Amino acid sequence: IEAGRLSKEKGVLLSVHAPYYVNLNSEEEEKTKKSRERIISSLQKAHLMNASYVVFHPAYYGKSSPEECYERVKSEIEEIMEVVRMNRWKSIPAPETTGKRTQFGELDELLRLSEETGCSLCVDFAHIYARNGGKIDYREIFDKLSSFDHIHSHFSGIEFGRNRERRHLTIESSKDSPPLRPLLEEIVRRDLNITIISESPILEQDSLLMKRIIEELLEASS
Repeated sequence: IEAGRLSKEKGVLLSVHAPYYVNLNSEEEEKTKKSRERIISSLQKAHLMNASYVVFHPAYYGKSSPEECYERVKSEIEEIMEVVRMNRWKSIPAPETTGKRTQFGELDELLRLSEETGCSLCVDFAHIYARNGGKIDYREIFDKLSSFDHIHSHFSGIEFGRNRERRHLTIESSKDSPPLRPLLEEIVRRDLNITIISESPILEQDSLLMKRIIEELLEASS
């Protein structure tokens, strides 16, 4: 509650990342139940601290087909959304785009999930880049997100291999990461309402780098 009061006073938007021990498509029903409970607990805390989004990695495909996994995740999200509505919480679940092909969380899957359940989503640009083997098209991504009044996102450098995401890195230390300036140029060009959370190992370093480039681009466009 105190964090929420301070964030409102300082004009800082808060979000919550749910525990990483989440798999809404587990073969073990107890693990799925615990995953759902962790997300709901995070949503309750987020509401109390005035945070809008609860971000989480939704599931692994496991032995399921992508469509079977989607239907199971959708069913779980619908239950979670019902709890949010019943309690009139202001926070909303935001499943995150994932960086490994074994994980549920392609952008198109999450867009469909959002449309069909009313949840939001979190766009992790580094995860998309790693999942696609070092490719990213910012224009295509933002075209797909055109119906969103606000975009919640993550950015960092990333190391990835054959199985995709390995670990997050600082932007300037990474040899092969999603390009930052083209992303910020597209954001300024479209005048997007977007939050970018730095997931860098050195948060303040990359946050200040992004802030400096954004300010340069805004000044140049004015």
